Amino acid sequence: MIEIDGAYGEGGGQVLRTSLSLAAITGESIRIAGIRAKRRRPGLAAQHLTAVRAAARICDAKMQGDTLGSMMLEFIPGSAVKPGQYTFDVTEAQQGGSAGAMTLVLQTVLLPLALASAESQVILKGGTHVPFSPTMTYIEQVYLPMLRRMGVKATAKLRAWGWYPQGGGEMHIKVNGSGKINGITLLERGNLHQVRGLAVVTELASHISQRMANRAQNLLHQAGLNAAIQALREKGIAPGAGVFLTAEYKNSLTGFGGFGRLRLPAEKVADIACRQLLEFHHTGAPIDEHLGDQLLLPATLALEESQYGVSKISTHLTTNAAIIEKFGLARITVDEAKKIVAIAPHIKH
Repeated sequence: MIEIDGAYGEGGGQVLRTSLSLAAITGESIRIAGIRAKRRRPGLAAQHLTAVRAAARICDAKMQGDTLGSMMLEFIPGSAVKPGQYTFDVTEAQQGGSAGAMTLVLQTVLLPLALASAESQVILKGGTHVPFSPTMTYIEQVYLPMLRRMGVKATAKLRAWGWYPQGGGEMHIKVNGSGKINGITLLERGNLHQVRGLAVVTELASHISQRMANRAQNLLHQAGLNAAIQALREKGIAPGAGVFLTAEYKNSLTGFGGFGRLRLPAEKVADIACRQLLEFHHTGAPIDEHLGDQLLLPATLALEESQYGVSKISTHLTTNAAIIEKFGLARITVDEAKKIVAIAPHIKH
């Protein structure tokens, strides 16, 4: 049984998700102690518990410690990963529901299902656009397209928007199950082709989304970027607002967002998203710090070596690298001075 310290490095949910994905793929049993020990509310929250149960379902795992707030988990896979039709609902994990980020559940089961032998259909319910987590727009427009370049055949369709704290969102995912992943080399991003954006509200007046769109478009044009921002008024179970930007370079994609909240003017929401994008743009890096972390796992499972540059070497990334190396699947080298990550898989899966 592989022993994992949940408090290692940044001590958050990434340790749990990476460990679960690799346990399902390799069939290795794991024991994690100190789950999310460095968070304000340590232990398994609703989205983490949902990820645990989702990982268990796809490989018939036996578990101990799969309860809300638990800081210890034993996870013993019982079979190879089974492709199929699955529904994972974060709202079921705690009484009164939850807007926990369904994207974190997706990132736990996606690669195991991608390496399976047949197609899977996954319905996710919960929070789709939640602060401090990848949004479903980012998953749809950045993460999955980049993974498709590596041979991971998966598509996503947003069916309902779910904001924090009410949730109520829904996403449908199709994973083809190609059984193999290719490496990626990305050291130059090339010229910026365009910035695409969504300024979205649910259960709010449409002029709010238009104000966000106008502000974002003006800021990006002033910065000399080619941008097209679409204002949308969508259906949701509660009020919500956000601006989500995707920058498409010749060789790479990146995305950033800003969330509305009470007494925050619409224009300020656009300012937040634009500031993040422009800060990244000025680094000249091919990959943003979040994607740099998220590409580690598929690169580890690839058939060839990978190498890519990132805008920032985050603690998330170095923590993830250390957890991956626990499973003996790859040698990961992080050059902090040059901000380059290299992954040499051992091809055991």
